[in-house]
Amino acid sequence: MKVGFIGLGNVGGKLSGSLLRNGIDLTVHDLNPDLVAEFVAKGAKAAESPAQMMRDCDAVITCLPSPAASDAVMQGMLPEVEQGKIWMEMSTTDEAEVKRLAAMVIERGGAAVDCPVSGGCHRAATGNISIFAGCDRETFERILPFLTTMGRRVLHTGKLGSASVLKVLTNYLATANLITCAEALVTAKAAGMDLNTTYEAIKISSGTSFVHETESQVILNGSRDISFTMDLVKKDIGLFQDVADRAGVPLEINPVMISIFEDGIARYGERELSPNIIKRLEDATGLDITAPGFPTEMLDDEPEEPGYEVIPQRSPAQ
Repeated sequence: MKVGFIGLGNVGGKLSGSLLRNGIDLTVHDLNPDLVAEFVAKGAKAAESPAQMMRDCDAVITCLPSPAASDAVMQGMLPEVEQGKIWMEMSTTDEAEVKRLAAMVIERGGAAVDCPVSGGCHRAATGNISIFAGCDRETFERILPFLTTMGRRVLHTGKLGSASVLKVLTNYLATANLITCAEALVTAKAAGMDLNTTYEAIKISSGTSFVHETESQVILNGSRDISFTMDLVKKDIGLFQDVADRAGVPLEINPVMISIFEDGIARYGERELSPNIIKRLEDATGLDITAPGFPTEMLDDEPEEPGYEVIPQRSPAQ
């Protein structure tokens, strides 16, 4: 099966790299010709347009920065969608929007999947990231070999759109973790605590989290580099707010987080690295929240291993 990949940015470039590294017949497309050239040099083919990619490939994956970008690409691909073609949306996007685009694909005889990833760019690079997939079971089984090539843990979340809901939910939790880690580290410093000791205390305690064990490290290094920016955080928690609003849930914490990141963007710019949200508290206190011995960026030290499907726990009666 021939696979096309559109969007070779921070995440997409790593996911498509896993496909290429593992021998998948891969065609790529991106607005940046230098990124395309890098993949062609490694053995991929280049498509001149999204339309050509859909025409030539069996499955086309999109991994793009916004719902508007996905819509623009879909308008180019749609005339080439026919029976047997698969569109896989790996962007973090809105549930309602992915359903809208998918309906057009399905109407033309194709299949559609929303399959966003979670776990950070460092795990995307090694094929150890987690992947959610929302679609019918038959389509899921067709694409599972590609998903387990790009990711370690693959969860079939149910119907189309369900993966996008879970993705923005998990990004909401990650953002809450980031803000609270920033507050904890600044408070520890202000209280006279050693930050290396503070990091370890949190790590071995009930207060630890994936975000602490990754993003707190690059915060303390001072690089603040996780290849993710404030505008993307605001987009993601805004999408989560949309889900809650449609479901009639009166959230209390998320609106505050949106305000915090709006303030961070106003101060430092929308393309500022997201862990630098801690600068708001550094500026307010005059404290420098750095410590020696931490890495400039996160690297995945787990070996690349074959992925597998995660099966949700259910009662015996189910």
